[in-house]
This record gives sequence, C-alpha cells and structure tokens, in this order.
Amino acid sequence: MTAVTDRKNRKNAKLDRASLEQRFFRRLNAVVEPALRRGIGSYEITPAGLLLLETEGFKSGQTRSTPLLSLACGPYRIVSTVRGERSFWVKNLIKNPHVNYYLGGKPRAAQAYVFLDGERLTEQPCQTPVLRILSDIARRRAVNGWAVAILAPVTP
Repeated sequence: MTAVTDRKNRKNAKLDRASLEQRFFRRLNAVVEPALRRGIGSYEITPAGLLLLETEGFKSGQTRSTPLLSLACGPYRIVSTVRGERSFWVKNLIKNPHVNYYLGGKPRAAQAYVFLDGERLTEQPCQTPVLRILSDIARRRAVNGWAVAILAPVTP
C-alpha cells in the first residue's frame, strides 16, 4: 500500500510543480507582454534582448504571445529553451513556422527554423549561406532536451 501511496504523492507533487510553473509564467507574461509591445525592454540595437513571439496555437488556432530572450545574428533572431517540446511556443512553431514577433515595439514577420534533439523539425529550405551556417550550429546545440529556433525575416 505504501508504494502506491508514494507514487500518487510523487505524481501529485509533479502536477503541483507544473501548475505552479504555469501560473508563475502566466502572471509574469501578463506584465512583460504589454511592455514589449510598446518597445520597453526590447531593443533593436543590442545583440541580445527580449522579443515577443506570436504563434498560432497548435490546438486552438488562436494567437499566442510568448516573451523570449533572443540573440541577434545579422537579420536573424535566435531563441531557445531547455524545456524543449514541453514549451508550447516550440510546439506551435513546429506546427506553423510562419510567425510574427515584436522587437523594439515593431511587429515583424518571420519564418521559423526549429531544431530539437539534433534534428531540424521544420521543412522549409535554408536559402542563404548565413542561414545554412546558423542552422548547422543550431542543430548541433539542440541536444539533451534543448530546442533552438531561428527566426528569419520574411520580406513582403
């Protein structure tokens, strides 16, 4: 009986941690998201900074906004997470790599290239030499549960 009780307690503890983590980030994002839309804390001239990623929900189809730390590499922005596919924004990018993000208070259209466990999970070809090099680096870094995405600007 104690083994069953211990398993239930461990399962409930995991659910409580996940729920707490989700509530924490929802509250934090409720404060950060409006600031990023206005350009507060999100600067175009710095090599690293916050951006607000807008994706289409993989289940709901609704627009989802996620503040992320990004690294600039020329016209590209690189974002990553140690949570891998547990991050909803990663699942959303895999399902639909056509996204928008806010940087410096301005919306920008982008094509996402997603890497997880050493594999590229999006189908579109890398069209420039720089993007091919960045993709190779991202593929090698997306291991041990990490996910890496490259946001390539889309020209109208």
